Amino acid sequence: MWSVKSSRPGQIVRPGGVLTTSELLAAGWSEQQLRTLIKRADLVAVGRGAYAPGERARKLLSLAGGDQLLAITAAIAVVGPGAVVSHQSAAYLHEIDLVGRSSTAVLTCPPARGWRGRQGVQIHAVALPADQVTDVLRLPVTTPARTVIDLARTLEFRAGVVAADSALHRALTTKQELRAVLAACHQWPGTRRAAEVVDFADGRAESPLESLGRVAFRDCGLPAPELQVWLGGTVEPIGRVDFYWRRYWTVAEVDGALKYRADPMRAREQLRRDALLRDDGFEVVHFTWQQITQTPQVVAASIRKAFERGVRNATRPAAAS
Repeated sequence: MWSVKSSRPGQIVRPGGVLTTSELLAAGWSEQQLRTLIKRADLVAVGRGAYAPGERARKLLSLAGGDQLLAITAAIAVVGPGAVVSHQSAAYLHEIDLVGRSSTAVLTCPPARGWRGRQGVQIHAVALPADQVTDVLRLPVTTPARTVIDLARTLEFRAGVVAADSALHRALTTKQELRAVLAACHQWPGTRRAAEVVDFADGRAESPLESLGRVAFRDCGLPAPELQVWLGGTVEPIGRVDFYWRRYWTVAEVDGALKYRADPMRAREQLRRDALLRDDGFEVVHFTWQQITQTPQVVAASIRKAFERGVRNATRPAAAS
């Protein structure tokens, strides 16, 4: 198995052991040796001009998201000093939820260097203040607050909300920090939309599906619901619901793709809980990812019908505090 050692202080250490061609040559390997290592699969290309030890690369590639980590690391290695992981790539490293998955590594670099885009790498030429850069896995990465604002500026509103809700829910940032970053780049494109995202964001949303639901409710003209409310029961609460419209005694619940698949007992428990809520006078509406993203008006119509039934219902239980 191959290894690269350096006698110089500050030896380069990156996730997956990624090194560039020039770094390998500088460490004493010849081009012929590198070709041999690649042929034997002891060295694996993880990006143009970037390689990782075969065993470590294969182990990472077998893990969920491992290909993204290698691609991001390769991009940082090849682009060189001054590059910072940002936007969707920074969200991946911070574990901030996104709508969809990007196959392109996204970096932000100082504008003075005249950066040119590389295959599989998107570069934003912008100066980053030092307090908006942090370290993740020994890689320079925009802070969670800067990452959210960059996404909110450059993506559609609902995608920005998913990222902002996720970062707030995981306590990676605060609205105060988001507004501070926004104030520092208030003249940049997309900042008006980003400000709307920050105002709308709510860390009580626990999943991308809940965030998308909140945006769909707004776009369809529904009143804003309360989030994560404990409801029902004469002795103790029946359960915590995703969305609650107190005036209309209506509950909405999201049905994620993995919610019941991983634990079939949850499906039976959900049916029991729905029945108890309805017995206490609540209307209950469920929706899926496909429904809220493809037919949000249909979901909104179902909720409006539940509103009508709710206000006609004579039973008026109180929400548990």
